[in-house]
Amino acid sequence: MKLRPAHIDDAAAINELILQFLSEFMISPDDSGAERFLDSVSVSAKAAYMSDSRYRYIVATEDTVLAGFIALRDDSHIFHLFVAREFQRQGLARQLWNAATAAAESTKSRTEFTVNSSPSASPIYERFGFKKNGPPVEKHGIRFVPMHRPCTSSGSVDSDAQTPLA
Repeated sequence: MKLRPAHIDDAAAINELILQFLSEFMISPDDSGAERFLDSVSVSAKAAYMSDSRYRYIVATEDTVLAGFIALRDDSHIFHLFVAREFQRQGLARQLWNAATAAAESTKSRTEFTVNSSPSASPIYERFGFKKNGPPVEKHGIRFVPMHRPCTSSGSVDSDAQTPLA
């Protein structure tokens, strides 16, 4: 498995991976009401986010297959974290989390990490040290659980050994 910063060429594969998980967080089975969210995960939107310095994307690949990715906004909010089903339960989400937090270490003003987790993924984030901020929220056609994780006084996270990017 190779972890590396994402390239604009990865936008289509990232979009495809996200679309595989829609049923886990969409409110309506026909995706109605989620147009804004769906626009935000389109290939063109992903390419735009990757071009924006506020966003940091890290992908995990197995040969030429996208196994997963993480995206941080402002080095403090997990914008997305997805692992393809065939690569789940192998520690890849943790590797991506560790790589992202290691890459974000230069941001010292951060006091916490936040995420809007799909309800099914909240146990994974709890294993990373996140706590729920409140009940699930329904907005823009999706359902999510707001969560946060405090940083140490230096702005870093206490986590397992950091995974360097290739």
